[in-house]
Amino acid sequence: MNSMRSLVRLVNKPLTTNYLAKRTICSTPASCSDAIFAHRDTPENNPNIPFEFNEDNKKRMKEILKKYPEQYKKAAIMPLLDLGQRQHGFTSISVMNEVARLLEVPPMRVYEVATFYTMYNRQPVGKYFLQLCTTTPCQLGGCGSTKILKTIKENLGIEVGETTKDGKFTLVEVECAGACVNAPVMAINDDYYEDLTPETTEKLLENLKMDKPITPGPQSGRHTCEFAPGVYTSLNEEPYGPGFRVRDDL
Repeated sequence: MNSMRSLVRLVNKPLTTNYLAKRTICSTPASCSDAIFAHRDTPENNPNIPFEFNEDNKKRMKEILKKYPEQYKKAAIMPLLDLGQRQHGFTSISVMNEVARLLEVPPMRVYEVATFYTMYNRQPVGKYFLQLCTTTPCQLGGCGSTKILKTIKENLGIEVGETTKDGKFTLVEVECAGACVNAPVMAINDDYYEDLTPETTEKLLENLKMDKPITPGPQSGRHTCEFAPGVYTSLNEEPYGPGFRVRDDL
């Protein structure tokens, strides 16, 4: 009974500080990755699946190791992981363990690298790995990456992070691809395809479905990132030279 009275007195007591009026710390929702850092054994990715570099890649590995002093050969973790991924199709746990064995480092050192860099695909991906840039320049450049993303989803029938049932295509979104002047841009395996439109994107995908060769670079017809008057440039007059808008008496 006494505790109830104390509670009533506390409620009726005027507050010297309005705690409800205090500003609280707010933040935008965290963007979750479509991958996890921890390894989970699957039928196609587990330590019991043997992996060994083939003869050609063993020769490449020897050339790579020549770049590093013997006591610092652990610095070759990244290029050897890339070599293993190109041979195996993705950076499996067996690829990581083999790299650790060859470089004589604890496997955890290799796992740390493979889970940090997004260039290492730790799960199987399609024959054609589509990496569409959806950051601000690509969203604003040309027709915008949003339309390109919609075109890819509708054409292939998959969402971001998924692989087509035939195993040919995997689609992911990436941060800045560094080709902003040629936006929108998409990397397919090792090559960039730029100045994309829904029409040129569909043409690329249809050719890849039939395993036909496609030409990397701008799909608009321009050479690399050269300007196209009235289309791909904001430079419509003679550029100003040194001293522009500087006082004459300085």
